[in-house]
Amino acid sequence: MLSIEKYQKEFIGFLENYATAKEPRNLYEPITYILGLGGKRLRPVLTLMTADIFNASYKTAMDAALSVEVFHNFSLVHDDIMDDAPLRRGQATVHEKWDVNTGILSGDAMLIMAYQLFENYDALIFQELAKLFSKTALEVCEGQQYDVDFETRNDVTISEYLKMIEYKTAVLVGAAMKMGAIVARASEQDQNNIYEFGKNLGIAFQLQDDYLDAFGDPKTFGKQVGGDIIENKKTFLYLKALEFLNETDKTKLTNLFSTNLDDNSAKIEQVKIYFEQSGSALATKEAIQQYTNKAFSVLETLNVSEDKKELLKAFGLSLMNRTV
Repeated sequence: MLSIEKYQKEFIGFLENYATAKEPRNLYEPITYILGLGGKRLRPVLTLMTADIFNASYKTAMDAALSVEVFHNFSLVHDDIMDDAPLRRGQATVHEKWDVNTGILSGDAMLIMAYQLFENYDALIFQELAKLFSKTALEVCEGQQYDVDFETRNDVTISEYLKMIEYKTAVLVGAAMKMGAIVARASEQDQNNIYEFGKNLGIAFQLQDDYLDAFGDPKTFGKQVGGDIIENKKTFLYLKALEFLNETDKTKLTNLFSTNLDDNSAKIEQVKIYFEQSGSALATKEAIQQYTNKAFSVLETLNVSEDKKELLKAFGLSLMNRTV
């Protein structure tokens, strides 16, 4: 087993050899750009780590890990267009640096490239990876549509929101880990259990992302702080605030989430006050802990050594305490 930093280093080296400029340049340069913007490389690291955990060389999972990373970045390119987001990881988004049409076409190419990477495996592994990938990719699209729908709805429930983040974010984390198990030819039970671990960790990760969107440091967060508030997204923070606030403040918060201003700085600050004073911010932190613990409980079902379980647990704890 390697350290997280070593997995990251090994994967980035593999990625750099893959993401080279090709013709036509206006199609492939944006792909090289988005893949080179950095980030924790959470999902591919999980794929590599899982392969190692189930006694295969992490190097055999490199193509699967790269597929996950290419698909994830494809979804970011298109999500940024839909959200009209100016920044991604502290840099201009693809559609801002080039244009919307470039973002759409380069994103489309990335989706195809992600599938193409499975061709480097034998027929049985290819079939299992492609089947999981297709299911996951469609769920991610469903989650994105729920997210868009929620922007114009005033009756979103906590359970609906949790389903949305499960589909939009968590299933890809689960799939990343299951792909590592598939490549390692782990038992079906272990494949499914490691998927559940990743999925619950993914929910905790997204709740943490929601929290950091409001309360993170823009110097380390890498995205526009308050972006969810500007977009009137019904996040866990918002829904919990509605649950806790009195009727007067609830009405004021609801009204704030029906406005679109040229300068949203005052709106962001006022909404954050409601999140903190209502207890919503604290409740979100507690939910992050709850789903992290749920992920950890799944570890007991895995047929791997205690040392390997501890490594997975340490990884989960590092995510829960992140600032980016």
